[in-house]
Amino acid sequence: MSNPNIKNVQLQVLSDNWYTLRKVTFDFQQKNGNWQTQNREAYDRGNGATILLYNADQGTIILTRQFRMPTYLNGNETGMLIEACAGLLDKDNAEDCIRRETEEETGYKITEVRKVFEAYMSPGSVTEILYFFVAAYTKEQKVHEGGGLEDDQEDIEVLEIPFENALNMIETGEIRDGKTIMLLQYARLQGIM
Repeated sequence: MSNPNIKNVQLQVLSDNWYTLRKVTFDFQQKNGNWQTQNREAYDRGNGATILLYNADQGTIILTRQFRMPTYLNGNETGMLIEACAGLLDKDNAEDCIRRETEEETGYKITEVRKVFEAYMSPGSVTEILYFFVAAYTKEQKVHEGGGLEDDQEDIEVLEIPFENALNMIETGEIRDGKTIMLLQYARLQGIM
């Protein structure tokens, strides 16, 4: 951290139950030169990776559906969310992570992945950087039914969806997950699908 406009950073752990929530107090120098003390909360859950699996010959993609409590608390009546496969890096690098998560969640064992970009997904309150990947898949790469790990309390449904239907699902509100929307739009803009 080397921003000369920030000093006296103090961290206080508010919770480390699931991940870490910290209160950050710091002095910030404004554009007019005045110093102001500010307080923020930052949630650190680690960095993650996400992937869009696509089959250009079939015109299909693989997505997942699972229950997401935060969406349920904020107006998603069922709490179910359609998403691109994703997971936290833990101690892996992003490529190893997304290969592992792809097999655990979707049942597809992929080897060739391509990183397309990375992004802070909610920079006002969450520290996470998300690494975005794409990969082609074939039926032959399916090694099991997917669904996630019981130890992680995952109950994931694997969906194979025509790409055009998935784009329409953004408009209808059936797909409301930011990372998934970004990957679908990337695939369209880059002519992958």
